Amino acid sequence: MVKKLIKRGYALLVYLFLYLPIFLLILYSFNDSKYRGSWSGFTLRWYKELFKDRTIVAALYNTFAIAILSALIATIIGTISAIAIHKMSPRWKMTFMNVTYLPVMNPDIVIGISLLALFVALKMHLGFFTILLGHITFNTPYVILAVLPKLKHLNPYLEEAALDLGATPMQAFFKVVLPEIMPGVVTGGLLAFTLSLDDFMVSFFTTGSGVNTLSIKVYSMTKLGVSPKINALSTLLFIGVLSLFVLLQSREKNIKE
Repeated sequence: MVKKLIKRGYALLVYLFLYLPIFLLILYSFNDSKYRGSWSGFTLRWYKELFKDRTIVAALYNTFAIAILSALIATIIGTISAIAIHKMSPRWKMTFMNVTYLPVMNPDIVIGISLLALFVALKMHLGFFTILLGHITFNTPYVILAVLPKLKHLNPYLEEAALDLGATPMQAFFKVVLPEIMPGVVTGGLLAFTLSLDDFMVSFFTTGSGVNTLSIKVYSMTKLGVSPKINALSTLLFIGVLSLFVLLQSREKNIKE
């Protein structure tokens, strides 16, 4: 009994340490004062001012546009790559898996500087397109790693049975293989989307003048002090991600039932 209480108390302290700052951020997004040290009353004016700030709205648009596009493209490339790696011989599979792990293990600053050097060498104009390419680059390995476990548990005879029954390779893939590995594909896509939303380092090195993401915008605002509008924006993003998580959990529950 005592051990259970200690374990639960320890877990509670860990979760408080992780989530208390977020709850304080949400609380102060409704604070009428600009300063976090004092509570001046409840207000929604920071949310109103948030959507009046064109620079923040533009950064929000760029962030979601890049996150959605990079997640979709990385999911397609990563799924195809995972299938190709799965069908390789063990020797080649090990080689390609080691190459896949490199972007995951590398610090973001190394990836950002490397991509910047590549884009400069190719004389590419830094902007929205280069940020998108950068996000696709570091997102794709995560999709591969999310899809491969589903392929390993896939019955290899299902595709062969579909082909024997007259289906073309494309029909067998879309009607047999893809539905079986879809949970891994969805997981990889969502992981790519959230990683893209969260990224700062790669975006910072691959962006050009006039193109900001939320992470870059917040970084530039910290030099003059973070506005309560950022608290409001962070609150909306947290609620959005939490809602998405709840929807996915309910979807998985319905599928199991």
